[in-house]
Amino acid sequence: MTTAVINSTEQDVVVRRITCDDNADIARVIRTVSAEFGLTADKGYTVADPNLDVLCEMYSRPLHAYWVVELNGEIAGGGGVAPLVGADDDICELQKMYFMSSLRGKGLAKRLAIQAMAHAKGQGFTRCYLETTASLTQAIALYEHLGFEHIDGALGSTGHVDCEVTMLKTL
Repeated sequence: MTTAVINSTEQDVVVRRITCDDNADIARVIRTVSAEFGLTADKGYTVADPNLDVLCEMYSRPLHAYWVVELNGEIAGGGGVAPLVGADDDICELQKMYFMSSLRGKGLAKRLAIQAMAHAKGQGFTRCYLETTASLTQAIALYEHLGFEHIDGALGSTGHVDCEVTMLKTL
């Protein structure tokens, strides 16, 4: 998808593919939102990912995609999709969906998740997996609304040992 600009009377929102200039800003967003919800590195959440500071490079690989969301010129969120490591080749993973409070409640997480899944389907994936934690009730409600179903256990090798909510959707 090309860059999309959403204008309102008070705010400009831009959704675009990540660039390497965005690495520090999106890492800051992920760390800030994680801290807000108590998702600490010692528990295996995304903040423990050794690639957190080089997401552009990680999502530049084949079958990977990541989008950032700018609010008034500042990166305030993002999300992506990639093959699920250690799983069947037809399964992708919805990854690193993080939004600052200034972006929440505007439908952007839904829009970005739909965009990521459409991209994944276009890349030949037939199923999309995700992991989250029970404390993120709004995220879980969104994923359920998007057609993700709860499954009994983790798939693949994500390393997110404390993500007790696992979900799967047929694309």
